[in-house]
Amino acid sequence: QQQQQQQQQQQHRSTARRDQLTAYQTSAQASWSTSKAFEVNADAEKTIKFFGNFPYPYMNGLLHLGHAFSLSKLEFATAYHRLKGENVLFPFGFHCTGMPIKACADKIRKEIDAYGNPPVFPSEEDMEREAQKKQTEKEQMEKDKDPTKFAAKKSKAAAKTGKQATQWGIMQASGIADEEIPFFADSMHWLNYFPPLAKRDVALLGCQVDWRRSFITTDVNPFYDSFVRWQFNTLKKLGKIVKAKRYAVYSPIDGQPCADHDRASGEGVGPQEYLLIKMRVLEENFDAMECLKPLKGKEVFLAAATLRPETMYGQTNCWILPDGEYGAYELKSGEVFVMAERAALNLSYQEQFEEEGKPKLLCTIKGSELMGCSVKAPNAVLEKIYCLPMLTISMTKGTGVVTSVPSDSPDDFMALSDLKSKEALRMKFNIKDEWVLPFEVIPIINIPGYGDASAPAVCEELKIKSQNDRQKLDEAKHRTYLKGFTDGVMIVGGYKGKPVKEVKPIIKQEMVDANTGLIYSEPEKMVMSRSGGECVVALTDQWYLEYGEDNWKDVTEKCLNQMNTFHDESKKNFEHTLGWLKQWACSRSFGLGTKVPWDDQFLIESLSDSTIYMAYYTVAHLFQGDYDMYGTKFGSVEPSKLTDAVWDAIFLGAEKPSESEFPRDVLDKAIEEFDYWYPFDLRVSGKDLIQNHLTFSMYSHTAIWPEGSENRWPKAFRCNGHLLLNGDKMSKSTGNFKTLGQAIEEFGADAVRFALADAGDTVEDANFSDETANAAILRLTKECDWMESMMSESSDERKKLRTIAAKDGDDKNGDFADRAFENSINFAIEETQKHYENMMFREALRTGFYNMQTARDEYRQAVGEKEMRLDLIEFFVEVQTLLLAPVCPHTCEHVWKNVLKKSSHVVNAGFPSKSKDVDVALMKANIHINKEISNWRKMIAKVQAPPKKGKATVKTTVTDMKIYVAKEFIGWRSKCLQIMKDLHSDSKLDTKEVMDALKNATELLQEVADGNFKGAIKVMMPFIKFKMDEVQALAEDGASALENTTVFDEFRAFEETSDYIAKSLGLNSVKVFYTSSNEEGEDDEKVKKAKNESTPGAPCVAFGTLEEALEKL
Repeated sequence: QQQQQQQQQQQHRSTARRDQLTAYQTSAQASWSTSKAFEVNADAEKTIKFFGNFPYPYMNGLLHLGHAFSLSKLEFATAYHRLKGENVLFPFGFHCTGMPIKACADKIRKEIDAYGNPPVFPSEEDMEREAQKKQTEKEQMEKDKDPTKFAAKKSKAAAKTGKQATQWGIMQASGIADEEIPFFADSMHWLNYFPPLAKRDVALLGCQVDWRRSFITTDVNPFYDSFVRWQFNTLKKLGKIVKAKRYAVYSPIDGQPCADHDRASGEGVGPQEYLLIKMRVLEENFDAMECLKPLKGKEVFLAAATLRPETMYGQTNCWILPDGEYGAYELKSGEVFVMAERAALNLSYQEQFEEEGKPKLLCTIKGSELMGCSVKAPNAVLEKIYCLPMLTISMTKGTGVVTSVPSDSPDDFMALSDLKSKEALRMKFNIKDEWVLPFEVIPIINIPGYGDASAPAVCEELKIKSQNDRQKLDEAKHRTYLKGFTDGVMIVGGYKGKPVKEVKPIIKQEMVDANTGLIYSEPEKMVMSRSGGECVVALTDQWYLEYGEDNWKDVTEKCLNQMNTFHDESKKNFEHTLGWLKQWACSRSFGLGTKVPWDDQFLIESLSDSTIYMAYYTVAHLFQGDYDMYGTKFGSVEPSKLTDAVWDAIFLGAEKPSESEFPRDVLDKAIEEFDYWYPFDLRVSGKDLIQNHLTFSMYSHTAIWPEGSENRWPKAFRCNGHLLLNGDKMSKSTGNFKTLGQAIEEFGADAVRFALADAGDTVEDANFSDETANAAILRLTKECDWMESMMSESSDERKKLRTIAAKDGDDKNGDFADRAFENSINFAIEETQKHYENMMFREALRTGFYNMQTARDEYRQAVGEKEMRLDLIEFFVEVQTLLLAPVCPHTCEHVWKNVLKKSSHVVNAGFPSKSKDVDVALMKANIHINKEISNWRKMIAKVQAPPKKGKATVKTTVTDMKIYVAKEFIGWRSKCLQIMKDLHSDSKLDTKEVMDALKNATELLQEVADGNFKGAIKVMMPFIKFKMDEVQALAEDGASALENTTVFDEFRAFEETSDYIAKSLGLNSVKVFYTSSNEEGEDDEKVKKAKNESTPGAPCVAFGTLEEALEKL
């Protein structure tokens, strides 16, 4: 029992400081809630507003630290603008549209149906065996029913999915009790369960959200549903939505297109369009080849997928994977295609087979059986070519059949060369010489720099020896493929003399029209839907948004160009997305959401109903009841009153409906709110949403508010990278994962916020460190304790502080240290504001907290705890509190009210003002002094180091120091500076220009080394390099490094801080002299050396030792 009590006491001690932060957190949040500090309205008197928002998170689980990282960027920005006194709106919604919630709910229902409630799952091995048994039975049933019908085998991806955790297990891992899980079989339960928890965690983090404006998506919220219906009706009226047949990534399991948010993997992957080259199998094969006998009498083609139809003139053979499993599939046209099973499945969703998803299989063929099969290849110069082996063919990309053009494909050239030169390789696959040896490269395209046959040329250039030299072959393709398209010219065929880039699409269309080619699409990479199946590309007849249409794209590019994206990389990614983004399937038949207004068999998909909802934030609180995110408590109106005409009046400035149709006071207030807050000033998001959501948002804004209404377009998108946790990728499966709630419980909100701010500012991946969060707990609580001791009228520490501007008598150190400390505070205010404005929060933390702490500590060390000035400490405490408030508002609220005794909230107290302008010279002097102290400390340590073994020397003790300061550079150094000064421009110095000028400086060279250039450079170069580096480091202020003197009074700086320097180095005394002065002991060799070597900004010193003093005595 005693041991248990000791453990409890230890645990309490270990969490005491965390609990201290949590107490500040609870108190501050209660105060903000009571005063409704973050509930804001349109206010004409507050002319400066700031409206920031964040992509509403998807509600299929708890928020985690990855959400919190992106969210923190918005939180810090809005907190900063609120601190400045702006009218700030930060709303927060919850996304429930789409397939994932419905898919998860269905999985739970199926698991309960199959395994009971609670389900008793078989072992993983048993589950795998059962799945395999069912698959075999299914395949056999298909064969028995119709042996010609295709029976899909379980893919590797699907097999892997079968081994993953059950949905029940996923819910358990999320902390949901077994008795609760069955309720999640109803998708509506997800909507009622997770949004309130997300709101709880965001509020616990201290986010300054106006919760009156929150909502969930889907038709569950009738007000938001009405808004989305208006949005889509408007886009359709504008001609931005059309119904058409288009290729889309499609989930066979779900029976609908699979958009990014519906995918378990493969986000951002789109359809890749190929041309299937129909290589006709010649009649001579049907009797000669056993595998083709069942196909005799039919039109049979080897179907090869290509992206380069213009190269088909140069075909010399057809590649087949010897171990590949191929099938002969009969299309609805009656033609038979030989291809891989996966390709046939894709093609079956593209209206080429009688039944969708069921390609008609006539027979299976092993790749090795096709060796030597002769075909007639369309557009080829040669009348007949043969099937040959290639071992690098992938059966999961294209069709498994590859046409060979060795003139322009390095892979084809090396594979054909290997077969020609290696008889053993031919024998291994039973390849006859006449199928290979007679066939030579056929030149078809001239590429500048590579001639008429680029592949042989580049392979020779890179010294590629074999088809297995993968790295070099990839480089060869990189060098020739793009150049072939941009600069290539046809030298054969009907388009001889024409540029490849001009005739490529023409040749492709001609082959389609001549029925020698067929359009085929498949996903660029593997895509898995959240329902667990592998996706295909399907030709779907549905509603599309016309993204990429020329005029719409031009206006959207204009929107991008006038918007702040904060990082060049983000801007380039937006430009890239606008370059490739085309029509987008915006309707679905499965999931949750808003029905397409004019075609209610479809739902609006999840990335299409989330593009302008920021506008809905401005009015949501007027329509929805008290803090009702579901819209079930009607506020000022019923949802049925919100007609398109009402929304037009609010958002488009159209004519107002009559009072009988809609209450005029509510309508006028809604218009006032929208006009005041819109456009939004900032949207923060992960960079992965650039390729869809953020670009969609720009498109939708430029459509609904076209040119002439640019004042409604987004002002800024700020994108960030993903978040690592303790240096590794966050993953539930590895256990390296934290929900937001867990992090707040472990560290407290302000420590979490501190670590999020410190995690990183760029678009690269950032890192949340537990170590940083724990360190923040200690730093923040210790700082609070110190501030309380300084500000408490009754504390002994406060009574020690100076209450006058300076001590009586010669206050050398106090004067300089006071001025330097005040200057450092003012500089921190200036720099931190710049970083907050640029959303560089890690930098703001550095200048607004770490540097402030360092300045205070250096000041305390310089003058001593008893000699710090009270007014400066009060200034420091207030400024430190305000600079840190956007990042750690709970702790700062505690200091503001309970330590500084302020009556207002810190969150809108006003950004701190400088007491005076920053003195750059003083700042440099202070930096210079502390840098030199560090250098001298190392020098003293070296002098006082214990003697090495075997040496009969006595240990040295340094007792005093003389500092020798040079007033200005003289001699050759001064002349070098003048040369560099004359050449300095645009904050840069060119090394070659400096060297050329030195060569011509005859007087200087004579002075340094009797005119010998090499000798002079050897002497001068260290100084010149030092100064050039200093110019580069100082950037815009680089010219100051080339002056003959320092920008500050170096002598005075050292003289005023001599006592501080002595104290810091543990010396009895420190004295300061000019190098030109005469003083006692100037004949000392150490003094002479110090005087001779000292230059402005680089003082030299002479140490006095105890041994020397004793010797003199």
